[in-house]
Amino acid sequence: MNWREIVAGFWRGFAPPAVAPAMAPEAEQADLVEVYKGERRMVLKRHGRVLKEYRVALGFAPEQHKEREGDGRTPEGSYTIDARNPRSSFHLSLRVSYPGDSDKAHAAALDVPPGGDIYIHGLPNGWRKLRTPHPRRDWTTGCVAVTDPEIREIWSLVPTGAQVVIYP
Repeated sequence: MNWREIVAGFWRGFAPPAVAPAMAPEAEQADLVEVYKGERRMVLKRHGRVLKEYRVALGFAPEQHKEREGDGRTPEGSYTIDARNPRSSFHLSLRVSYPGDSDKAHAAALDVPPGGDIYIHGLPNGWRKLRTPHPRRDWTTGCVAVTDPEIREIWSLVPTGAQVVIYP
């Protein structure tokens, strides 16, 4: 391998994937994603059987449930995967349906915006990838982050509509 191939390979790691990974056969797809914030662990399950486990990074202030936009907390509760973004600025991303009705009501009672754009995603694209400490410490603004190879696997295993439960 010459230096040009090495440099080209290095830069490929800074760009979003050209093509999103294919979905696994339905019989191998997860129907439940469980995130255990205290353990920094995410588990994919199908019919109660564990398919995969991952170490995750959370929001920069992960204690307690997300209350407002910008608080750095990762929400807690039951949600779904409601969208997929193959052109995300974080490699690939799966959107979590936060805020739900109760999240909106709680934020309204506090007279603050609830925030949103909570995703399960990979590392940032571009130069930010060099500064990102995952998985050693929490760094997101409230999302659940994994490595790029892991989000590619998760992308193929977790369909839109899968349930997501985030525990304290």
